[in-house]
Amino acid sequence: MEERNTNFIDALIEEDLAANPGMKVHTRFPPEPNGYLHIGHCKALVIDFGTAEKWGGLCNLRMDDTNPAKEDTEYVDAIKEDIHWLGFDWGDRFYYGSDYFQKDYELAVELIKKGLAYVCELTADDFRDPKYCGDLTHPAVSPYRDRPIEESLDLFERMKNGEFPEGKYTLRAKIDLASGNFCMRDPVLYRIRYIEHHRQGNKWCIYPMYDFAHPIQDALEGVTHSLCSLEYEIHRPLYDWVIQNVTVPSKPRQIEFARLNLTHTVMSKRFLRSLVEDKLVDGWDDPRMPTLCGLRRRGYTAASILDFCSRIGVAKSNSMVDYSVLEHCIREELNSTANRRIAIQKPIKVVIDNYPEDKEEIFELPNNPTAENAGTRPVKFTKEIYIDAEDFAEVPPPKFFRMKPEGEVRLMGAYIIKCGEIEKNEDGSIKLIHASADLEAGNGNPLDGRKIKGTIHWLSAKYAEDATLMLYDKLFTKENMNEVPSAEYADYLNPESLVVLENAKIEPCLKDAKPGEKFQFVRTGYFCKDTKCENAFNRIVTLKDSAPKK
Repeated sequence: MEERNTNFIDALIEEDLAANPGMKVHTRFPPEPNGYLHIGHCKALVIDFGTAEKWGGLCNLRMDDTNPAKEDTEYVDAIKEDIHWLGFDWGDRFYYGSDYFQKDYELAVELIKKGLAYVCELTADDFRDPKYCGDLTHPAVSPYRDRPIEESLDLFERMKNGEFPEGKYTLRAKIDLASGNFCMRDPVLYRIRYIEHHRQGNKWCIYPMYDFAHPIQDALEGVTHSLCSLEYEIHRPLYDWVIQNVTVPSKPRQIEFARLNLTHTVMSKRFLRSLVEDKLVDGWDDPRMPTLCGLRRRGYTAASILDFCSRIGVAKSNSMVDYSVLEHCIREELNSTANRRIAIQKPIKVVIDNYPEDKEEIFELPNNPTAENAGTRPVKFTKEIYIDAEDFAEVPPPKFFRMKPEGEVRLMGAYIIKCGEIEKNEDGSIKLIHASADLEAGNGNPLDGRKIKGTIHWLSAKYAEDATLMLYDKLFTKENMNEVPSAEYADYLNPESLVVLENAKIEPCLKDAKPGEKFQFVRTGYFCKDTKCENAFNRIVTLKDSAPKK
């Protein structure tokens, strides 16, 4: 069994194993198939599958499709793909919540027969009316709580048969209208919905609430530990109440952990879906999205995301994790695995006047100086080269050690050049720069002891290839989006979350890069070949953390 750091969930499981010799730990991951998994779901599934692995147990994958609205097989397939990408597998234990609709119905009938559930006629508006919902000092009220069992049984069956409109009736548990926990004030167990289900079609027009269906699903599957996020802590008494009062083969235990809150993004599938539907992003896999498919397309690896989940740990109280922690994980991995290549983001042509017109040289530049036996690759040098606009200043600021009028700068792995005449276009922009090279220095020579402070990257203008660079940044401008009402999320979308550089230049070898292949563009950042757009490279992360220090 693989060792990993212990946490409070492990401690509780140890207690259960000690009290129940022979128990086999059995967990489940129950995503709702109404969207793609995001980094918050990733933390949950790592806990669910990881806990089962630690204790040599099992973990089921169950689609929580009890709510027919917005559910689709597209999301089911995507969820499976993401989980496999992270390295987890559920074997033959794949289920749907809708597989249990018949059993849910039968157990609801059992509760009615026991006098523990009744059909109620209060509307949704009534449930919000203080007259009926009560408050901390006044109990809730239902005029239908003492409805005879036979009458509730008859109405519930007719609800199932489609005899009533939506909202006419609900089935409620009979627990405690005066409970300080409002989840226990006779919660709704079933409601009428005339929506076609993605698997069941129109077979059902009543659907169980999650709080009723979930514990039943766990119990029927033999789950021992139902691990869920902290917002379900208040629902745990209802979870236990259902398990204790219906006939099921096992008694699972619910344990809650803190959900993931990440700066500069949101974990609302509803809002993420609206971004997709309103075409504000390029689909669920847009590299700005916190979805796993979006992070994968951006260039994040499964290993870096698992490392991130390990670093943030498992806690009992909610907290905010800085996005830079996630960036650090991928940056640390790519520093040792990604080959170095040259890309010129905003090219300026430089003509080296004293370099022969027909001469070409090959310089060997390292693939990855931090990796053993990474080797080198040939880079051609010619009379005309490209440098990046950021490496030239006609009026340089103090301590600017790159290219400037009359100044010298070293071309990475090649010659030292001195800036000469600057040609401009009619609009005042730079057309090209003339320079002269110290042909006795560079090219493997010891540079004759010359000390040049600035070194810049370059590409041969003759051999450089065109490319589009997609510079991705954080999705929202505000650090803590939990402080923003969901209706105002769109007001904080970062207009600089994507900057497209369509006229960039890259090394010729990058033309044959495979989709998803990752590189460090020297002095620029880590990039990967996009999987959807031809000849485009996505910035995964900058070379260094650009976040302001607090």
